[in-house]
Amino acid sequence: MPVTDKTHATSVSQGVRYGVVGGIVGSIAMAMYAMIISSSDKHTGFFTPLYHIASAFISPNAMMTSMTEAMHGNQSYFNLGSAIVGAIVHMMTGAIAGAIFGAVAARIAPSRIVTIVAGAVFGLLVLVVNSFIGLPIVSHLFDGGQPISHMAKIVGWGHFTIEHLIFGLVLGLIVATKSVTTAKAHAHS
Repeated sequence: MPVTDKTHATSVSQGVRYGVVGGIVGSIAMAMYAMIISSSDKHTGFFTPLYHIASAFISPNAMMTSMTEAMHGNQSYFNLGSAIVGAIVHMMTGAIAGAIFGAVAARIAPSRIVTIVAGAVFGLLVLVVNSFIGLPIVSHLFDGGQPISHMAKIVGWGHFTIEHLIFGLVLGLIVATKSVTTAKAHAHS
């Protein structure tokens, strides 16, 4: 069956949808890793990563309080408003990155394994772009200061890299499922 422009557009549209879902789920997996490390390894508070993200746009008070509470043994200080802002910003960023990855993957149509590996590489690309371009711009525009512009350094480059690899692998796995469902759909038509 010849590939038409309409079939190609549908494939890209599906890739974007799977990419958005993969980006959101990947950002959640990434955040869970960050929260566990923040509490267990860094002892700065379980919810501090969400407050750190939120502090790009709102007061950093919740982040600072969470870290202070953690120093006194309370790893679970919770501020609903800051947690919601942080979660929304993080998932929206993941969704946008995921949409881009999904669209490119649909146009290139790599195999499942290549899609998964490309997802991991894309996660590292997101790390570089966010660390050296995105976060400094957001910090400047919204007066986030060094907690935002130097987020990778504050979190620790090792953990920040693992977080982005987790994001990329989950994204790649979910987008790779698109190629499976698309192949099954074409096999039945």
